[in-house]
Amino acid sequence: MSNSENSEKIIEIDSFSEIKASESPRPRKGIYLLPNLLTTGALFGGFYAVLSGFSGNYEMAAIAIFVAMVFDGLDGRVARMTNTQSDFGVQYDSLSDMVSFGIAPAIVVYGWGMTSLGKVGIAAAFVYASCAALRLARFNVQSGINSGKFFIGLPSPAAAALIAGFVWSAQSLQPSFLLSSFSAFLIALTGLLMVSNFKYPSFKQIDLRGKVPFVVILSIVMSFVVITIDPPRILFILALSFALYAPAKFVWSKFYN
Repeated sequence: MSNSENSEKIIEIDSFSEIKASESPRPRKGIYLLPNLLTTGALFGGFYAVLSGFSGNYEMAAIAIFVAMVFDGLDGRVARMTNTQSDFGVQYDSLSDMVSFGIAPAIVVYGWGMTSLGKVGIAAAFVYASCAALRLARFNVQSGINSGKFFIGLPSPAAAALIAGFVWSAQSLQPSFLLSSFSAFLIALTGLLMVSNFKYPSFKQIDLRGKVPFVVILSIVMSFVVITIDPPRILFILALSFALYAPAKFVWSKFYN
């Protein structure tokens, strides 16, 4: 067989390979629907909270933030349970968190009780919003390093729950100078806790598909019953207790160990 014939056969094989490669199915590009749909629900909750805050309906604004928390808690768990995690979902979730748990609480609490403080109120609200952005950026950077057993800094949904619970509890009151000053102090302190190095427990390791004792289900039911007695104040107390848990643990370890 001559060299020209060998060359022709090689060309034919290469052409056939190119045709088969072009005909082979390529992986479809897209995003997973269910977890990103839940993230969109969380984003809409934050968006609705901002609109309600602008219109002066602070009770609905606080409720919308708590609803956003529910959707935000579901999207990640659903993604892990259905094996539909993606880089797009991670980035989309961070942007949603910034709106729902960074911008919305700052706008709501400022409109409710800090406008009379002028630039001090604006500064306190901006401290919270900027700390929420820094906290989310740090979380994204450290997501591959952190074991997932704890959060470094107060999680932004818990911080938003603290602010929303406070506004919801006091929304019927006429903000005095003292109450406005306390609001500014609370939101600034909450923002600083988000960027602190305190370690807060993470509940991502809970296996929702596993079996649990009957008393666990009973405890969950009783928790819902207790919350329904006075949702604004009980949710505020729960969020405040969680926010103070890590600093209290740190102080205890320094002075009593």
